[in-house]
Amino acid sequence: MIWKRSAVLLFYSVCGLLLQGSQGQFPLTQNVTVVEGGTAILTCRVDQNDNTSLQWSNPAQQTLYFDDKKALRDNRIELVRASWHELSISVSDVSLSDEGQYTCSLFTMPVKTSKAYLTVLGVPEKPQISGFSSPVMEGDLMQLTCKTSGSKPAADIRWFKNDKEIKDVKYLKEEDANRKTFTVSSTLDFRVDRSDDGVAVICRVDHESLNATPQVAMQVLEIHYTPSVKIIPSTPFPQEGQPLILTCESKGKPLPEPVLWTKDGGELPDPDRMVVSGRELNILFLNKTDNGTYRCEATNTIGQSSAEYVLIVHDVPNTLLPTTIIPSLTTATVTTTVAITTSTTTSATTSSVRDPNALAGQTGPDHALIGGIVAVVVFVTLCSIFLLGRYLARHKGTYLTNEAKGAEDAPDADTAIINAEGSQVNAEEKKEYFI
Repeated sequence: MIWKRSAVLLFYSVCGLLLQGSQGQFPLTQNVTVVEGGTAILTCRVDQNDNTSLQWSNPAQQTLYFDDKKALRDNRIELVRASWHELSISVSDVSLSDEGQYTCSLFTMPVKTSKAYLTVLGVPEKPQISGFSSPVMEGDLMQLTCKTSGSKPAADIRWFKNDKEIKDVKYLKEEDANRKTFTVSSTLDFRVDRSDDGVAVICRVDHESLNATPQVAMQVLEIHYTPSVKIIPSTPFPQEGQPLILTCESKGKPLPEPVLWTKDGGELPDPDRMVVSGRELNILFLNKTDNGTYRCEATNTIGQSSAEYVLIVHDVPNTLLPTTIIPSLTTATVTTTVAITTSTTTSATTSSVRDPNALAGQTGPDHALIGGIVAVVVFVTLCSIFLLGRYLARHKGTYLTNEAKGAEDAPDADTAIINAEGSQVNAEEKKEYFI
C-alpha cells in the first residue's frame, strides 16, 4: 500500500510539473489573404516551447504537417520552416476551395490551438462592352453595357468619356453558380452628337485583387452627321481689279461630296473668270458685275447643308500724285506770280489728302472750302496772265523811230526824208533803255 501511494504521488507531481511548464506556451497565428492562383504562407509561432510538437490542419481538419513531417499528399503544400518555436508551410496555386479556417495545434496538456483564416480573392475577368452598333446617327440614344465575372468580392465598374467620369449609370451584381464569385454589369445611357465622333468610352473595373492596376475595356464611337459649311474669303475687303478666293470649309461624316457653287440662285455667270478648284472658288479681276450672293452647298449620305457669302466689290481708292514745281526763268513779275500760284496749289493738295492717322469716325474734307481755294487760285492766275500780257504789249512796238516821227508831219516823200535826216542829229540825245 505504501508503494502504491508513493507511485500515485509521483505521477501527480510529474503532471503538475508538466502543467506548470505549459502555462507559458501559446501558439500565435495571423489571418492570410491571397489572390486566386497565388501562394499563401501559414506561420505558427511559440515563444516558449519545451520541445512540444506543432501541427497544421486544414478547414476539413486534415493534418497537413506534424512538425516537419508531411501528413497530406498534396504537391501544392510545402514545408517552409520547422523548429520548436515555429512551423510555417506554403500553399501554392491557391483556389477558391482552399479558403477557410486553418488550425495550428500545440500538443501540451491540454492541447492549445490558434486559428488562421485564409481568404482567397477572385480575380475579375477582363470586362466586355456590348450594345454598340456602328455607325450611330447624330441624336440617337446609345446604350452601352460593361460586364465582368469571377470577382470575389464583387468588383466595382466605372465609366469614363473623354477622361471624365460618368456618374449616372446603372449597376447590377449577381452571384455565380459556385456561390463564391460574382458577375457585375453596368449600363450607360446617353444621346450622341457630332462631338462624340471618335471619342473613346472606357469601362474600368476596380478590385483589390488587381493591385491598383484596373482592367479596362474601350469602345471608340463612330457618329454619322450632316455636313456643316462655312465660307472663308481670302480678303475681308475685296476691291475692283483684284482676285478673290472663296474657300468652302465643309465637315461631315461621311465626308461630303465635292461642293456646289452658285451665284444668286443660278450657275456661275462667267466660267472663264470664276474657276472652281476642289472646294475653292477663284474669281479673277473683280468688277462690279461680280456683286451678289454666292452659295456653297455640301452633301453626304445623311443630308445636305449650305452657307452663303454676299460679295460687294469696292472701288480702288484714288491716290493723289505729288505736285512737281518747275522753276521759271522769266521776269521778276512772272516769277512772283508763279510762286504765289505754286504756294496756293500745294495748300489745296495738302488739304485734300486725308490724314492716315485720323480716326475712322471723323468726317471727310470740306468740299466747299476746297472749291473756294481752287477759285482763288484760278482768279489769281488769270489776273497774273492779264497783267503780264499788258506789260509786254506796252513795251513792244509802242515807240516809233526817229525817222517815223519826222515822216508823220511831211506833206510829201521828199520832205519826209529831209526831216528824217535832220532828226538824226538828236538821235544820240534821246535813248531809252529797256530792262
